[in-house]
Amino acid sequence: MWCPTVGVEEEFLLVDPETGVPVNRADEVVAVAREELGLELERELTGAQVEINTTVCRDVEQARRELIEARRSVAQAARTAGCRAIAVGAPPLGDATGEVTDSLRYRRIAREFGALAEQQLICGCHVHVAVPDRETAVQVCNHVRPWLPVLAAVTANSPFSGGEDTGFASWRSTVWSRWPVSGPPPVFTSWQHYEEVCDTMIKAGTALDRAMIYWDVRPATELPTVEVRVSDVAATVDEAVLLAALVRALVAQAVVDVDRGVEAEPVPQETLRQACWGAANEGLRGSTLDVLSGEPRPLRSQLDDLVTRLAPVFEANGDLPAVQRGLRLLDGPGTGADRQRQAFRTGQVGSLLGMLDIDNADRADPRDTAAS
Repeated sequence: MWCPTVGVEEEFLLVDPETGVPVNRADEVVAVAREELGLELERELTGAQVEINTTVCRDVEQARRELIEARRSVAQAARTAGCRAIAVGAPPLGDATGEVTDSLRYRRIAREFGALAEQQLICGCHVHVAVPDRETAVQVCNHVRPWLPVLAAVTANSPFSGGEDTGFASWRSTVWSRWPVSGPPPVFTSWQHYEEVCDTMIKAGTALDRAMIYWDVRPATELPTVEVRVSDVAATVDEAVLLAALVRALVAQAVVDVDRGVEAEPVPQETLRQACWGAANEGLRGSTLDVLSGEPRPLRSQLDDLVTRLAPVFEANGDLPAVQRGLRLLDGPGTGADRQRQAFRTGQVGSLLGMLDIDNADRADPRDTAAS
């Protein structure tokens, strides 16, 4: 069994520690993290976001340790810079626009895409899994596609916007869908086919380059990996690790299937888009179209199907304990969206921010954070 390495990228929102309103403090947080803590953070499209990256990890337990350490350091850097770092898919409070980061690339994106850039004050989690080569990467993406709605539901963590419940478990997904090259990708017959479609997008001006091919699963632009980018940033590390374990196992099984000549299920792109919208709207406690059966089914049941399908892979690569830990969390207090609604039921900003504060990343029971 192919046991690939894995890497995780997480984006965090910087907010006022009292009001929870986004603040443009990324430059200060990045400087403190580098100079005082020895942590290199990435800037994002707006000045109210920062990103962490794990190293290339041999398994998800290594990724878990690195995420916990990095989250704690970012939390410390944010406090030093006079703000708070929270793990949330979209700003729950305040204005949902931000200042575009002052860099050549981001200024160009703002110039070409207008208000879309300012309104991308959203935070995701991207999982990279190693694959043998580019041709395999394209075929692996085809195999992963049908499970995108389930993966999206696992870390749904953005029910609020402007202090109001949007009715969505992942409002971030709706905001993100405004980009012209986003959502589930089409089926690709080969690496050449993938390249041709990317070239068309760039010629059309809907993407500046391959880094702006924002599909929910894609061959990475600079790494020998498949990148799954459908998910909100998880409220806790254990949810992020569950996502990473699921993606790692999906890719590992897909590599085996590609080698055996097993064809991926060619789910139509529009069918997948409808199912992903349903997952973003309903969350893990709701239902959406099961694209393999063609019938609506509870997302939690679809997740169970995926875990059962991947059980031999989890056993082989040692990720089963992480999967079981993540599932217990989801079966208890629920996803980040569920817990946000519980924390904010009385309108207390402090309870909501305490639940989302990344300094609480490794607490055994996230319900404890409501008292922070």
